[in-house]
Amino acid sequence: MRHALVPALLTLACGLASHLGAAETTEVATTTTVAAPPSPITFAPMIRQVAPCVVTVFSSRTIHPAADEDSDSAVRRYFGLEPGEPKSHKQEGLGSGVVVRADGYILTNNHVVEDADEVKVSFSDSRAEFVARVVGTDPKTDIAVLKIDPGGRALPIVHFADSRKVVVGDLVFAIGNPFGVGQTVTMGIISATGRGGIGIEDYEDFLQTDASINPGNSGGALVDSNGGLVGINTAIISPTGSNLGIGFAVPATMARGVMDAIIAHGKVTRGYLGVRIQELTASLASKLSLPSDDGALISEVEPQSPAMAAGLEAGDAIVSLNGGKIDDARHLRLAIALLPPGSPVTLTADRAGTMHTFTTTLRDLQKGDVQKAIPLAQDDETSPVAHGQLGLVIDDLSDEIRHALKAPDDIQGAVITQVEPGSHADEAGLKRGMVITSVEHKPVASAQDLVTIIDATKGDLLLSVWREGGNQFVILNRN
Repeated sequence: MRHALVPALLTLACGLASHLGAAETTEVATTTTVAAPPSPITFAPMIRQVAPCVVTVFSSRTIHPAADEDSDSAVRRYFGLEPGEPKSHKQEGLGSGVVVRADGYILTNNHVVEDADEVKVSFSDSRAEFVARVVGTDPKTDIAVLKIDPGGRALPIVHFADSRKVVVGDLVFAIGNPFGVGQTVTMGIISATGRGGIGIEDYEDFLQTDASINPGNSGGALVDSNGGLVGINTAIISPTGSNLGIGFAVPATMARGVMDAIIAHGKVTRGYLGVRIQELTASLASKLSLPSDDGALISEVEPQSPAMAAGLEAGDAIVSLNGGKIDDARHLRLAIALLPPGSPVTLTADRAGTMHTFTTTLRDLQKGDVQKAIPLAQDDETSPVAHGQLGLVIDDLSDEIRHALKAPDDIQGAVITQVEPGSHADEAGLKRGMVITSVEHKPVASAQDLVTIIDATKGDLLLSVWREGGNQFVILNRN
């Protein structure tokens, strides 16, 4: 192309020069056309549509200090308070919320309104405040549903997007009222999906974003470039308390399911399968003759549960639920929790390298299904049995220790009373108060029985231990 154009340009230039030389008195008029600059990229129309749907949430609760709190403080004396005189005060909170129904239903975070005596909301285009009723909350997902009386006002609403289709790199916008400065819009991308194990909530399946989220944004909207609600902004990771580019939002699909349950029933009921599950590691998979570490490992099947009725067993790895792949223990827990009681389920599990299919019906997950561990009532450093090589001190599970641990009568084994720091047992995660119930699938009857089985077994050990109301598998390395 370059070589073809040069002669043409030269010919044109020569022709023009020849013409000008022949008629020097002729004026040559030239016209310069300046191209219009391209229109700037803007999301203003979308923001104008969505922003009115995001509200500021004000909450307040009364704090009642203990009667002896700060009783000898100079500050209390300075303000005329007698020693021991309690001083109640109001604690104010500020967050954001999203109007999702024209009849006044608003999504926000549970932590924004938790224990509040009074909740009010305001819109960005008005100073008027609306008293809000807390319809219900779900602390396990940090979602709350509020209701206001719009008083004949046509409320703008945000529309839900399918957050299951969100992928890393999608453009998103966070809308809320950070630090109370007023409604603010920030932009970023989806940095990750399916974030869990952070320890913020019981059921974590967060969307992570680098859109700036700060205190006051909690409960606000995370929307896509079309203005669809993909998440409810919930938390940040930051040692300073301010945005560092790691923010989390509850996926809109999860929030909508929680909202629908709260509006319909006043609470969230979750499906109950009746298994204790744990992460399936490569070493556990090898010990259990499983071909891979995919799926959720069952460490215990609860008696009289839907799982027991289906025929599931400890050591099975659940790899699919209703045809959908199960990646790990957290994935299975989330999938079961999103199904209501009474839901029929079909599970595929790998048992020692062979796939099996199980069907059952979920029950209602009730509080108290899993007991909490209670430390031993007293140190038992004089335990009669120790295994120095592994760094364990163990004892028989006496009635006194069983009572202290709240261990059921059907639990048999040897209780760990001491773990040597830096030992093989310590590295395996064994703790004081755990009860070792089996070694390499051989039941343990006593402390001496445990030592006998360990000494008669070569290589790494597969233990089943009871703690916090349930069993789990542990690999104890001996090298």
